[in-house]
Amino acid sequence: MQSEIIALAVATLKLALLLSLPALLTGMIIGLLISIFQATTQINEMTLSFVPKILTIAVVLILTLPWMMNEMIDFTTYVFKLIPTFLR
Repeated sequence: MQSEIIALAVATLKLALLLSLPALLTGMIIGLLISIFQATTQINEMTLSFVPKILTIAVVLILTLPWMMNEMIDFTTYVFKLIPTFLR
């Protein structure tokens, strides 16, 4: 029983990491590119770093949303199938 709960917790954390990875990587890469641009041009405008990150993360989330939904549906089905094992 305890090992099944730990396995479920590990699977949950893996799924959370997997689903957040596209948005986090996009934000990190765009942030790095904008930081390099700001350092080379010496432009220190806050909106220059904020707006492109928001827009690109929104685009990535829209593009990866079907995949994310399939992963969540698969995980939810997996959890529902595990319910009888927890009731023993």
